[in-house]
Amino acid sequence: MNTPGKLPKPTESELQILSILWEDGPSTVRFVNDRLNEKKQVGYTTTLKFLQIMTDKGLVSRMADGRTHVYSSVIRKESVQSDLLDKLLATAFNGSAKRLVMQTLGSYKASREELKEIKNLINELEGGKK
Repeated sequence: MNTPGKLPKPTESELQILSILWEDGPSTVRFVNDRLNEKKQVGYTTTLKFLQIMTDKGLVSRMADGRTHVYSSVIRKESVQSDLLDKLLATAFNGSAKRLVMQTLGSYKASREELKEIKNLINELEGGKK
């Protein structure tokens, strides 16, 4: 079980499962497994084992619904993203938000809408300056 007040660190495979639960809400093992199989072949028992481990870690909760179990994310998407970003910023970019943003915008083609949202966020952070 995880330490109170401290989020458990999900693995890459656990993040894939959490993403499904965040997007689709509470889900059965079969549903999660079917969604995982859209990207790569994963066995049902492997998905079940991951969900059992994630339950033990406190990442998901399990509720019985007849003979099936329905799993729900216990941790918020924003909390996990924030923790992962903090770690990436500290380790890969030496704590520099500027380096992170410059690398991201230089490496990936942002859409006009994304750039507009980024500009709006910068204006908001600067106190509404245009």
